[in-house]
Amino acid sequence: MPTSPSTGIPDKQPAHLKPGDDAAPGTPGTGEDLCEDCGGTGIRKDGNECPTCEGTGRVIHGIGGG
Repeated sequence: MPTSPSTGIPDKQPAHLKPGDDAAPGTPGTGEDLCEDCGGTGIRKDGNECPTCEGTGRVIHGIGGG
Protein backbone atom coordinates (compact mmCIF):
# COMPACT_ATOMS: atom_id res chain seq x y z
CA MET A 1 0.00 0.00 0.00
CA PRO A 2 1.40 3.45 -0.87
CA THR A 3 2.35 5.73 1.99
CA SER A 4 2.16 9.48 2.33
CA PRO A 5 5.63 10.96 1.77
CA SER A 6 5.05 13.61 4.46
CA THR A 7 3.78 11.32 7.24
CA GLY A 8 4.78 7.79 6.27
CA ILE A 9 1.22 6.71 7.07
CA PRO A 10 -0.41 4.37 4.53
CA ASP A 11 -2.69 6.23 2.14
CA LYS A 12 -6.29 5.07 2.03
CA GLN A 13 -7.20 3.43 -1.22
CA PRO A 14 -9.97 5.33 -2.99
CA ALA A 15 -13.33 3.59 -2.81
CA HIS A 16 -14.43 1.95 -6.03
CA LEU A 17 -17.31 3.84 -7.63
CA LYS A 18 -19.67 1.98 -9.92
CA PRO A 19 -21.14 3.90 -12.86
CA GLY A 20 -24.50 4.24 -11.04
CA ASP A 21 -23.03 5.57 -7.78
CA ASP A 22 -23.49 9.21 -6.78
CA ALA A 23 -20.69 9.02 -4.19
CA ALA A 24 -18.32 6.61 -2.46
CA PRO A 25 -19.81 4.13 0.02
CA GLY A 26 -19.95 5.62 3.52
CA THR A 27 -20.13 9.22 2.34
CA PRO A 28 -22.34 11.22 4.74
CA GLY A 29 -25.74 11.97 3.24
CA THR A 30 -25.78 8.87 1.04
CA GLY A 31 -27.30 5.43 1.26
CA GLU A 32 -27.42 2.15 -0.60
CA ASP A 33 -30.36 1.65 -2.95
CA LEU A 34 -31.50 -0.86 -5.55
CA CYS A 35 -30.15 -0.26 -9.02
CA GLU A 36 -32.89 1.25 -11.18
CA ASP A 37 -31.54 -0.31 -14.36
CA CYS A 38 -31.74 -3.95 -13.26
CA GLY A 39 -34.23 -3.72 -10.40
CA GLY A 40 -31.65 -4.96 -7.92
CA THR A 41 -30.96 -8.28 -9.65
CA GLY A 42 -27.55 -7.36 -11.07
CA ILE A 43 -28.63 -8.88 -14.39
CA ARG A 44 -30.10 -6.98 -17.34
CA LYS A 45 -33.09 -8.33 -19.29
CA ASP A 46 -30.69 -9.53 -21.99
CA GLY A 47 -29.07 -11.85 -19.42
CA ASN A 48 -25.82 -9.88 -19.15
CA GLU A 49 -24.36 -8.29 -16.02
CA CYS A 50 -25.77 -4.83 -15.38
CA PRO A 51 -23.11 -2.23 -16.22
CA THR A 52 -24.68 0.40 -13.94
CA CYS A 53 -24.20 -1.57 -10.70
CA GLU A 54 -21.52 -3.94 -12.04
CA GLY A 55 -23.70 -6.91 -11.17
CA THR A 56 -24.21 -6.08 -7.48
CA GLY A 57 -27.81 -4.89 -7.82
CA ARG A 58 -27.01 -1.94 -5.54
CA VAL A 59 -25.87 1.66 -6.04
CA ILE A 60 -25.06 4.56 -3.70
CA HIS A 61 -27.40 7.57 -3.93
CA GLY A 62 -27.67 10.86 -2.13
CA ILE A 63 -30.50 10.99 0.41
CA GLY A 64 -32.40 13.84 1.93
CA GLY A 65 -32.70 17.14 0.20
CA GLY A 66 -33.01 20.75 0.78
